[in-house]
Amino acid sequence: MNVVAFNGSPRKGGNTEKALQLLAEELQTYGINTQIIQVGDKQIRGCIACYTCRKKQNERCAIEDEVNEWIQIMKKADGIVLASPVYFSGIAGTMKCFLDRAFLVSSVNGNLFRHKVGAALAVCRRAGGVSTYTQLLHYLTYAEMVVATSNYWGGVFGLSPGECLKDEEGKQIIRVLAKNMAWLLMTTQSTENKIKAPNREEKIYYNFIRE
Repeated sequence: MNVVAFNGSPRKGGNTEKALQLLAEELQTYGINTQIIQVGDKQIRGCIACYTCRKKQNERCAIEDEVNEWIQIMKKADGIVLASPVYFSGIAGTMKCFLDRAFLVSSVNGNLFRHKVGAALAVCRRAGGVSTYTQLLHYLTYAEMVVATSNYWGGVFGLSPGECLKDEEGKQIIRVLAKNMAWLLMTTQSTENKIKAPNREEKIYYNFIRE
């Protein structure tokens, strides 16, 4: 089994990366490999709402950059982790640009990430962690993913690189999250051919304002 984790921070070796490394180490004890991809230092623009991905049905965004490669990595992975530092009580900008595009492509191309195991982590200096964590969860739940949780909301504290390693409760949150994620991954894998997944329904779009 394999997990792909996306680091929304532009800082290499920062607290978001450290947090993901802790998660990866715990998952490895269960034989689960984790690939960490840094998003925050890339030149990623936001979704332009052209809906070419829906028209072409080719599992690609019309903007040609790393996002299309990452979508295919996510499609092949068993689990997906989204992690972001807190920017003004929300997801870091480049990370949000990536998520908007990747999850739209997934949604309009047959829900590519459906029933994968997902998890979210927010890293903050002082406040805004819960709102950022909640925003990350919105992507996972929209995609019909199975969400792994911890014994508290997925947040860890730290400003200077490595400070999150002093947050003992934060480290436990990550450790428990990894254990629960591993359990869900093993559970879904062991029941894959024994319990039939519910049929996917075509999404109904209904606008509230009508002529």
